[in-house]
Amino acid sequence: MCPWAWLTSRWMLEVEQVRPVEVRWHVMSLSVLNEDRLEEMPERYRALMAEGWGPVRVCIAAEQKYGSEVLGPLYTALGTRIHNEGQGRGREMVAGALQDVGLDPELIEAMESTEYDAALRESHRRGIELVGQDVGTPVIAVPGADGEQLAFFGPVVTPAPRGEAAARLWDGTLLVAGTPGFYELKRTRDAEPSFD
Repeated sequence: MCPWAWLTSRWMLEVEQVRPVEVRWHVMSLSVLNEDRLEEMPERYRALMAEGWGPVRVCIAAEQKYGSEVLGPLYTALGTRIHNEGQGRGREMVAGALQDVGLDPELIEAMESTEYDAALRESHRRGIELVGQDVGTPVIAVPGADGEQLAFFGPVVTPAPRGEAAARLWDGTLLVAGTPGFYELKRTRDAEPSFD
């Protein structure tokens, strides 16, 4: 759902091409993240949070059926349809994404089922636990000082860097992650997400 997480994911796929990195995908949810904040959100964001449950439930159902290796391709199929093609977040879009990846079309039934919500909340909790409560998406985890895993909110970037620019951003991310006591860099966004 999040255009910024989508752009970060496209950057990470580029990083895999230019650095010895293997991305492992993990399910987080803006709908779970924001479920206790709905009253303070504008109506259009509340509507987005409601729409977000269906696709992410399908991701959890697919992960349970096929393993975590399916998350990257499924996220790519969903995100391409949502962000690049503007298809929305409904049942038809999700069915098309499942077909794109060659997954069981019956997984679409997870959209309306609360059967996957406990696993979804647990997956989200594990991700947010790495980085803390004061963040949204995207979240990435990288090797920090002394090799321990360190997670960050971000990077928030548009458009997704390619080639050597992607490599430099990755190298910088590892540099700050390796600095004991480093917590954040931030500035106000002055551009809309660009999916070019």
